[in-house]
Amino acid sequence: MQDDFYLKGMVVIRLLSATVELTAAFLMWRLQRLDTAVRINGFLGMVGPLILTTTMALGLAGLAGKMPLGKMLWIGCGVICILWGTSR
Repeated sequence: MQDDFYLKGMVVIRLLSATVELTAAFLMWRLQRLDTAVRINGFLGMVGPLILTTTMALGLAGLAGKMPLGKMLWIGCGVICILWGTSR
């Protein structure tokens, strides 16, 4: 039952993220301005890593105690590498 809480949390966060992405796409289409679309896209670029780290943290919290610490550290390092590799 405990796993269900973490899984539902991850799903809800991803659904909210999808809603934000779709809303941004609709706004870009509706406003039909390149400068505004670039600004909206920049906002999405900031939100994306936040969503990734939040869902991963929630998933790792759910796995705590079920997975060896070494493997959890490797996963954490992987997330850090993704964020570092995609930063400017």
